[in-house]
Amino acid sequence: MNRLHAGRLADLPAAVAAPRHLLPGKTGIVHFGPGAFHRAHQAAYIDTVLNHDPRWGIAAVSLRTRGTIAALEEQGGAYTIGIRDAEPGWRVIAAHNRFLAADDAAETAALLASADVGLVTTTVTEKGYCLAADGTLDAGHPDIVHDLAGPAVPRSVIGWIVSGLAARKAAGVPPFVPMPCDNLANNGAKLHAALAAFARLTDAELARWIEGEVRVPATMVDSITPASDAAFLDMTAAALGMRDDAAVQRESFVQWVIEDIGRPLGPDLGGSGATITSDVAGYENAKLRLLNGPHSTLAYAGLLRGHASVAEAMGDAALASFVEAMMREEIAPVLRQVPGLDLGDYVGAVLARFRNPAIIHRLEQIAMDGSQKLPYRLVDTLAEARRRGLLPARICAALGCWIAFAMRRARAGTTIVDPLGSVIADAAAEGDGATVLGRLLAEGMLLPPDLAADAPVAAAISIAADAAFAGDWGAIHLAG
Repeated sequence: MNRLHAGRLADLPAAVAAPRHLLPGKTGIVHFGPGAFHRAHQAAYIDTVLNHDPRWGIAAVSLRTRGTIAALEEQGGAYTIGIRDAEPGWRVIAAHNRFLAADDAAETAALLASADVGLVTTTVTEKGYCLAADGTLDAGHPDIVHDLAGPAVPRSVIGWIVSGLAARKAAGVPPFVPMPCDNLANNGAKLHAALAAFARLTDAELARWIEGEVRVPATMVDSITPASDAAFLDMTAAALGMRDDAAVQRESFVQWVIEDIGRPLGPDLGGSGATITSDVAGYENAKLRLLNGPHSTLAYAGLLRGHASVAEAMGDAALASFVEAMMREEIAPVLRQVPGLDLGDYVGAVLARFRNPAIIHRLEQIAMDGSQKLPYRLVDTLAEARRRGLLPARICAALGCWIAFAMRRARAGTTIVDPLGSVIADAAAEGDGATVLGRLLAEGMLLPPDLAADAPVAAAISIAADAAFAGDWGAIHLAG
């Protein structure tokens, strides 16, 4: 079987969406971290831009290994996105035209210095930004220490971006726009501060220029992107009639929210489907509470009810109805309105994603680290409701399900995967819901002091924990 290549796009079956543009001759974007998420997400938006503006080809830069970019290069930059939904789809992307690894440092440096490059994007995971626990630059991080010593080839993405900005300033060329595309709160402000802090340690004038001239937009990205396993690659080959070793898969839902920085980003990302807004935080908050909170609810209640995946849990009519009512009646009404975001439509989109039979999202995975996640996913909504004089029964029941989950696991001798797992297990080893909740609160877990002292809240959570532990689902409106 032939391998997919940019030169063979005319041979693709009619059912496969192919690029409507020529291969990009110019490079206008440098992207650090061309893993599966970038290829399934940002590159698809850029591929759409290239249909009408050929200036924005992407240079894929891998700071660690050459594997991904080698596969892309062998295929002339072409690869497939498989859309995993009840009705699958296939789209070939051809947005990348440079493929650079650590030993291509001179070419990477030249691109960052070039006035043709207007945007530098990153998907390097949160740890790739070399930040300390407080979100500021970790000057003691080994990669930052290395880069501050002034070698020709930086190791960190921070070092690379500052090096590129320094070259632009020295040449009198306007700065490019650095854009982080990893989901961490206030990612634009954190990256901007880290760049200035790095520069300040070596060149105070450069640091002032970065602070005054460089704009770093905050972003939020969303689309589930499962790993490309052998079965998926075989499925892709059958659909294309060609082998594609760089294929990626994702759900049909895709979202890219970008802060309006008051100046052009370069490529018309808004025209290709991204949301340009002054309120990225509002979108982040909606995702956290309307997607992540119900996800956790499905995980703990679903596991207690014998389900293994999100889609399977959503096939449980009582649980699906419970989660939808929680979203529409308890969470959405206490979220602030965000311009351009229809919360009712967003709830509908999230529920459709949960029901997607092609995405197997394991409840055990979502249930990990509950002590760290639930304060943001569910408790913040509870706190806002109480400020308004409301007692959201389903939110309390969801928190009770987490306690019941801990009680079941602790008493079965099953490990609770959580940074505080042993503490949770000790607290949940014996006693009723109120007793276990009291022990957790004494450890400073789950609720802040004002809610911990709120008797109606504690009672509602405790009653739900006992009911869920006993399987008395009717007591918390989850019969069925």
